[in-house]
Amino acid sequence: MKTLVVKCFLLLALVCSCRAADSIWQLCNTNSNISASSQVSKNIDSLLATLVSKTPSKGFKTTTSSSYNNKEKVYGLAQCRGDISNTDCSTCIQDAAKKIREVCQNQSDSRILYDFCFLRYSQENFIGKLDTGAGLIYFNVANVTEIDPKKFDNELGALFDKIRSEAVLPKNKGLGKGKTKLTPFVTLNGLVQCTRDLSELDCAQCFATAVGSFMTTCHNKKGCRVLYSSCYVRYEFYPFYFPLDPAKTGPSVGRISSVHLSP
Repeated sequence: MKTLVVKCFLLLALVCSCRAADSIWQLCNTNSNISASSQVSKNIDSLLATLVSKTPSKGFKTTTSSSYNNKEKVYGLAQCRGDISNTDCSTCIQDAAKKIREVCQNQSDSRILYDFCFLRYSQENFIGKLDTGAGLIYFNVANVTEIDPKKFDNELGALFDKIRSEAVLPKNKGLGKGKTKLTPFVTLNGLVQCTRDLSELDCAQCFATAVGSFMTTCHNKKGCRVLYSSCYVRYEFYPFYFPLDPAKTGPSVGRISSVHLSP
């Protein structure tokens, strides 16, 4: 698949109680000559039913679906963000399964990302393989003014070194989160997560690739999200992971523009 990076210039919402029905990104491999046959389509529906029913209990599921002779096999993965409830996970996966069939019609290589979950299926076996070939970057258009830029870089780097090292530990299931005070009145919040099919090494490599955008596309910005099929990293100047502090959230405001880049 051709590498595709999407960079969205976004004045981010001040609150993260995002509805699961609002997808962030979907990728349908329309460049591929592989389209879903009738049997593959049935296998996809069967696979999605399994992901919808099985993912919420543990927040993660991989599965396959094939016909009686093991031809036209489809591989699938679903994962919820590690800080959300089983109920929110279930809602998100249901929405993802429904929408991916609407936006990626007749495609046998598709993925969809929400703030709370990620779902993917393909006829190629992608399970356990690092994938940073396609991604999405969101960042706040406002620059950091509350702290010296060099100090901010150092604090941001230290926070993500900490939460990345936590996320790769098997007991944490790919999730790391934390915060640090930049000033008495400003707190930097960060979260990372990789898909739980990855090895510790591949998870760390995905994080390194994603966090690299903090010093380029997102440099000195007040918020940034870098999203790949294999991992997710984010920082904000407001609480966005659960449990939220309602006293520190605010209304959603913003302007969105985007540019698609390809090699």
